Amino acid sequence: MKKNLKTQNIIQLFITLMIILIINYISSNVYFRLDLTADKRYTLSKATHEILDSLDDLVYIEVYLDGEMPIGFQRMQKSIHELMDEFRVVAGSSIQYQFKNPSESNIEAERNAMYQDLYERGLDPTNVKDRDEEGGLAEKILFPGAIITYKDREVPVNFLVNNPGLSAEVNLNNSIQSLEYEFVDAIRKITAKQRKRIAFIEGQGELDEYKTGDITRSLSEYYDIDRVTIKDYINILDPYDAIIIAGPTKEYTEKSKFIVDQYIMKGGKVLWFIESIQVSMDSLSTGGSTFALMNEINLNDQLFKYGVRVNPNIIQDIQCAVIPVNTSVSGTQPKFAPAPWLYFPLLNGLDNNPITKNLNMIKSEFPSVLDIVGNNEAVIKTVILASSYSSKVLNIPLLVSLREVSKQPDQATFVMPNNPIAVILEGNFESVFKNRLIDKYIKGFQFKFKETSESTKMIVVSDADIIRNDIRPRADGIFITPLGYDRYTKQTYGNKEFVMNAVHYLVDERGILDMRSREFKLRLLDKTKIQNERTRWQVINTVFPVLFIIVFAFLVAYLRKRKYTM
Repeated sequence: MKKNLKTQNIIQLFITLMIILIINYISSNVYFRLDLTADKRYTLSKATHEILDSLDDLVYIEVYLDGEMPIGFQRMQKSIHELMDEFRVVAGSSIQYQFKNPSESNIEAERNAMYQDLYERGLDPTNVKDRDEEGGLAEKILFPGAIITYKDREVPVNFLVNNPGLSAEVNLNNSIQSLEYEFVDAIRKITAKQRKRIAFIEGQGELDEYKTGDITRSLSEYYDIDRVTIKDYINILDPYDAIIIAGPTKEYTEKSKFIVDQYIMKGGKVLWFIESIQVSMDSLSTGGSTFALMNEINLNDQLFKYGVRVNPNIIQDIQCAVIPVNTSVSGTQPKFAPAPWLYFPLLNGLDNNPITKNLNMIKSEFPSVLDIVGNNEAVIKTVILASSYSSKVLNIPLLVSLREVSKQPDQATFVMPNNPIAVILEGNFESVFKNRLIDKYIKGFQFKFKETSESTKMIVVSDADIIRNDIRPRADGIFITPLGYDRYTKQTYGNKEFVMNAVHYLVDERGILDMRSREFKLRLLDKTKIQNERTRWQVINTVFPVLFIIVFAFLVAYLRKRKYTM
């Protein structure tokens, strides 16, 4: 009997050891993780996996966010640590990272040299205030960003999203939400082996290379940029992944329209910046008034066929930018003061779209209303930019006068909210030349006409000033002002980010931009409730655990005594 029991015990021990060995072998060779967070903050997107899996060399990331920092930036640092660990799970040793403190040196000259070096390499500094060891407020310079190096190239990544209309906590949370996108976007940019091609169309009075100079420079970090005149060659746009039509002021010929139309039918993407009215700012600044007139460019029928109409009107908005106005008496020294200009609406993007999510306000000038038209069910239409709740629409012809800034706007008349200004169209479009004679356009070319497009997408914006940067002549040439920068308020609006995101959305096949739609819930404590219920929760958190242990100990002792006392 004892022998059988001993044999049985040995067999059980052997089986247990074998199970442990099998579990260890499986766990060391099969890797899986469970993300139990409600917002899936530890789950990398499919696009991230594709880019990290394709790395063929080391990507080294220096994160300049270390040392003593306010609690919000410590939370950002922790999120970056977790994200880098997730990157390494996918990419292995191809991702290496290090956290550095740019203020580590005790020598001021060395710290300033480090600050200057990081600024020249593309990182933006920010001043923050935090409590020092003695309880006072101390100001520190932080560089919330990273430098990513791949082979002989490097690219800066700035983490901080700064929307003046949001609180510091919300801005910081938005920054943390976009960390994966910012890192993956930078890695994609620096490791790209084959760049896509973008063309600015010209020849019909579009914005020239100077007025689109800043956005061209930014786009050239990702794409090969050309400027193309469409006249004779019918397949001239075929090499390009997307085209940008920025503010034409002259009529498109039917052949030019045909070239663009067939480019779309082949699956080409178009970013349209179309103005239906013309307002001369030069006449306004010199004469004090000017007329807003129709901008005849012969594209109405084409856009209508695709699903939108740019109306010949102007939107006024209480939420607007300012312009400098001379407030001095005639004959005295000019004195300029900023005044709200209702014709320059500041647009808030929709938070549920990756193009406009978490963007600063976008500055527009004399925008028009976009109507969604047509009954083509194969085309999905999404409004991404619109006026505020306090806006109204004026029809042309219209006299625009600077004297309007001295009048208090009548709030009761601004009752036409949310007028569409930018719309995404995606799906299968019908050609505007369907059932029309086209022989004269294709004469001499081997060309197969398409009546219906492949699945594609386009974005239509009713204000070309959104993509236009200011220029200033100087002795050494023309100075190109950053897109979105307002030299009167010294504020930079979100125009450049909007255009960049729009182009990425059109040509991105991996869905990288979709990462901007991710949302992490900002779970802030109720400060009023904390103050009112502070004592109660302190008692619960300190006394209750001790009482629980004492009661549990007495209960265990009682049960043991009852069991063994017979």
